[in-house]
Amino acid sequence: MSDEIRRLSDELARDPSSLVFLQLGEALRKSGQLPLAHKVAVRGLERHAHNADAHDLLARIYVDRGDLEQAFDEWDMVVRLAPHHVGAQKGMGYVLYKQGKLEEAEAHLSAAASTDATDASISTALRMVRRLLRYARVAGNGTGAPGPAELEAAQRRVEEEAHFLFADVLGDGEQTALLVNSDGLVTAGAYVTGDGQDVAQEVGSQLSGVRDDAQRAVRHLDLGEWKTLLYETDVATVALAPTMDDSMVLVAASRSMPLGFVRRVLDRCVRRATMWLAEVG
Repeated sequence: MSDEIRRLSDELARDPSSLVFLQLGEALRKSGQLPLAHKVAVRGLERHAHNADAHDLLARIYVDRGDLEQAFDEWDMVVRLAPHHVGAQKGMGYVLYKQGKLEEAEAHLSAAASTDATDASISTALRMVRRLLRYARVAGNGTGAPGPAELEAAQRRVEEEAHFLFADVLGDGEQTALLVNSDGLVTAGAYVTGDGQDVAQEVGSQLSGVRDDAQRAVRHLDLGEWKTLLYETDVATVALAPTMDDSMVLVAASRSMPLGFVRRVLDRCVRRATMWLAEVG
């Protein structure tokens, strides 16, 4: 990634008006260099104020920084410039979902899905929102549109369901599991550090490019589709495997755990994640 960033930086330095800033900003975002990514995106917009993809890039950087309101404003600008922009419709749906505005979120995600039926992350998000709406309507006994109380109860139920998705699979051992979608967002599981902090989203954002890297590697080596990646670090063994909707399961375990046990836990977590993703809301 650093070589690619250096190449793109050199190209932009040679021609500051080039649209290569879009690739550079995205590469910086994926590598976690958010302040630099933000600077590149803003400078690019100074020259290309009406470029919808530039506003989309800035919106995704704001999401990574946790600033959902700024992200929504940028995506709102995108749909003004390009009404059928899939990334903006998906992004606005994500922000509205996080804000508990489920019916509005469903409308944006449905629009995105009708434009691009091949984006697995959209179908996953749409099923999640529809599941929330179903729970909310059940809580309200099916009488009219669900109110704030029903929506809040549904949100808590789905978040709890997602948070503890792998709990019974993992048991009480020294291991954890996450389900990460193709955008690097953690949709289920938890990754709690020794001091009690859940760093799941931070871990997920660092993994956003791993699936693509694995696919490129096995394609280059003519090995077919990738099935499992296993990393051994000083403190943990980390195992990764793909599942449906272009998502990926991560299992991290203590180095004292036998590799065969880690693989079995990974297989069970993949089956659990696949069943969960397959539920239609």
